[in-house]
Amino acid sequence: MLDLIILSLHFFICFLISIAIWYGPKNEDSHSSSTGGAEMEPDCLILIGKEEDIKKSQRITAKINGREIVVFYHEGKFHALDSRCYHEGGPLCLGEIEDIDGQACIVCPWHKFKITLETGEGLYEGINPLEPSPTPKWQSKGVKQRIHKVTIDSGNVYVSPPDLSVSFDSDYFAEKYKNGGELAMGKQNHSEATE
Repeated sequence: MLDLIILSLHFFICFLISIAIWYGPKNEDSHSSSTGGAEMEPDCLILIGKEEDIKKSQRITAKINGREIVVFYHEGKFHALDSRCYHEGGPLCLGEIEDIDGQACIVCPWHKFKITLETGEGLYEGINPLEPSPTPKWQSKGVKQRIHKVTIDSGNVYVSPPDLSVSFDSDYFAEKYKNGGELAMGKQNHSEATE
């Protein structure tokens, strides 16, 4: 019963966050994208690229005001999130997508952290020691990764600028790698050296 209450509260918070993002400040400007220049549209949506191009490549990185995001196309849906993992800044654009307990998740290539594409929740496999025969089950750590609203219009893919009045764990690494994300991915990090 407690799990149901927590899950309901989580979805309500996600709903409020998406409303805040949708109606939040719309004065962000955009910078370059790996597909060329991301462009600010009159309604404050940021053009990421052509729908068909992203469908073919399955993923693309772009910059919004220096913040690197990754847009995935997976099983008929577009998903956008900060490109750096909330745990230690691993490049999610290099991760594999897995189905975990019915949810599409990106798996960070550095430490195998699993993040849902739909909500940005961190997932882990844990047991309840109070069960007579504890078996591992997937559980949520809560929303850790900032997701970005994707809009498709006239064959173009747009992303809403982030509402920075609400913070997420991934914000730290988004700021750390701001204006240097692609270059930083090429440099070896202590995390990669330990694997």
